[in-house]
Amino acid sequence: MDTTMTGEYHLTSDPCEKDALAKVPNAGLTMAESLGQSTKADRFTNTDGTTCGPALGGRPASWNEFDRVSQLAKIGAPPPLKFKDLEPLVTSRVLRNQIKFDYRTDYMRVTSDTVLVPITIQIPNRQLSFQSKEGVHSAVMEVFGRITTISGRVVQTFEDTVNRDFPESLLRQSLQGASLYQKAVPLRPGMYRLDLVVKDVNSGNVGTWYTSLRVPRYDEDKLTSSTMILADQIERVSSKQIGLGQFVIGDTKVRPRMDQSFSQEERLGVYLQVYNLSVDEKTHKSDVGLDYVVTRIDGTAPKEVVRKSETSADLGQTGQQITLGKLVSLAPFEPGRYKITVQINDKISKQSISSAAEFTVKPTVATAKN
Repeated sequence: MDTTMTGEYHLTSDPCEKDALAKVPNAGLTMAESLGQSTKADRFTNTDGTTCGPALGGRPASWNEFDRVSQLAKIGAPPPLKFKDLEPLVTSRVLRNQIKFDYRTDYMRVTSDTVLVPITIQIPNRQLSFQSKEGVHSAVMEVFGRITTISGRVVQTFEDTVNRDFPESLLRQSLQGASLYQKAVPLRPGMYRLDLVVKDVNSGNVGTWYTSLRVPRYDEDKLTSSTMILADQIERVSSKQIGLGQFVIGDTKVRPRMDQSFSQEERLGVYLQVYNLSVDEKTHKSDVGLDYVVTRIDGTAPKEVVRKSETSADLGQTGQQITLGKLVSLAPFEPGRYKITVQINDKISKQSISSAAEFTVKPTVATAKN
């Protein structure tokens, strides 16, 4: 109900709170009030928590105060869990490592008080049990996650079923790869505990992981950035898919490479968001200088191999936030260990920050991650 007509709605258990004439004298009277058997003032002395006037024919059974309290409690209750056998593994803290998997967390600012946290899980396909049917080998995984505060209060719970299907001709090759799953959850800045459980439905094997989440706070007046994601796929999505589905951040699909290892035939994807850029009062545009520096770090001393510069005008983004989504060919790079650093210089506020990540270039084509 929006009783103040300001667009601020609230949930109510009073079925008569929707009466717009409840507080207007001699307007919207019930039959009993019209006959003089009651007054509108009597509506506000009810002991059942409603503001309903007396009805000559009685009230519906659904208006019973206990039924209304029960209905309100059901509305506010969390959805029932699908994977009830996985929940005890989280609550009892029983560690089972029949399935070993990797995970990573990234942090993207949504508002000053909300951070989007994509949680990515990678499970090697060779650890899964495949069942063959009509020439197709299938594996089914159940993923359960729970995020709690340090005091133990549950703030987020997610659970999904992940299916992997491969034809007979591609099974041997697929077993060398891995399966990716991602769930993006909004959180407030602070410290949390993340519990993850992965179950192979066919074999019954289970893997668990418990870790901490330190969600950063993005100050409004300080130049800052998201975590840098090194990806094997960065592409725009259609307008219908914006913000929907796995690996989608805004209008871009960003699939991270978990081991940050690429072959020379691949392209290195670099994704980064920059926040709180200053805007010129006259032009209403930001002025940012960007330097991309790639350094080889597997030798005795770091050696700079690539340096490229551009501005926010080159990107066509001149607001308070810019998004970098680059794909870099690795053909000129020799096999080895590298570090890419993005240096951001806000020429208006004179603030500078940098973000960096390491990656490996291999001479052979790496198995594609799906």
